[in-house]
Amino acid sequence: MKRYLVTGGAGFIGSNYVRNLLNKEKDVSVTNLDKLTYAGNLDNLRDLENDSRHHFVKGDIGDAELIDGLVREADIVVNFAAESHVDRSIGKPDDFITTDIFGAFVLLEAARKHGVEKFIQISTDEVYGSTEGASFVENDPLMPSSPYSASKAGADRLAYSYFVTYDVPVIITRCSNNFGPYQYPEKLIPLFVTNAMDDKHLPIYGDGKYIRDWIHVIDHCDAVDFLIANGKLGEVYNIGGGNERTNLEITAIILEKLGKPESLKTYVEDRLGHDRRYSVNCAKINALGWKPNFEFKTAIQDTIQWYENNRWWWERIKSGEYLEYYKAHYGQ
Repeated sequence: MKRYLVTGGAGFIGSNYVRNLLNKEKDVSVTNLDKLTYAGNLDNLRDLENDSRHHFVKGDIGDAELIDGLVREADIVVNFAAESHVDRSIGKPDDFITTDIFGAFVLLEAARKHGVEKFIQISTDEVYGSTEGASFVENDPLMPSSPYSASKAGADRLAYSYFVTYDVPVIITRCSNNFGPYQYPEKLIPLFVTNAMDDKHLPIYGDGKYIRDWIHVIDHCDAVDFLIANGKLGEVYNIGGGNERTNLEITAIILEKLGKPESLKTYVEDRLGHDRRYSVNCAKINALGWKPNFEFKTAIQDTIQWYENNRWWWERIKSGEYLEYYKAHYGQ
């Protein structure tokens, strides 16, 4: 039985990864470590409560003693744990440096000590910065524009250094914008969907013409598993959906699906250092045989429908009810 340590496994992408892995593979066990900061949500894992292959641990990837014990019992480490919201990084960058860089260091040190089979560092396409021209390839310079993307770039390169210096079996992924179920409603799609459902304004930065490539979260999860099986150690792989859309286009899709008026759109002051366009060239992973399965038009409609069908999940977050539950159970 393969033993996985998944960090950040109560967050959006991490929880989808754990569920997807356990659904696909029977002969695996998953230790799921999450600090349960504001975006870590045990409601994301409700359906796994009775799965004996899944073991949740509340803890911090910066806790060297805890990490040492968990990595010692793991064959494969997948590091999703990160502070990830750009706006929050602008206001409080120290949390991002601590979690994203120092936390990755603690994990890498334990992986070096205990000799894991694979160490997957989940990075982001944001490390490249913005492009007005060609899509980024893996050996392009990194030009991060926010404290968040800079912290991810730091962890990305730190992981690579542990491959070169210590032979830690690292693979690094740089994925484009994810969407799908269980995404914390501060990010564009779930925020706009849930606001529109309640006839609240949709705050659009600047002119709304910022471009992102969108990939369904399960395609991202499948790509990570594909690279665990087929990726070359020490390499970086871009992962994208091939679905570049402006924020205005995404907004229009949401309003149309929910039958809401254009008047809900509200243009607000632009974000500091706002990158105009993210775009990644995925020829490298495509050449190995991977491609996304989800068709964008259908997947985004299904995603909007999920938030319509699961008000219980996001209302607990937006009302503060989940935060109160969390404080009562975990004392912070």
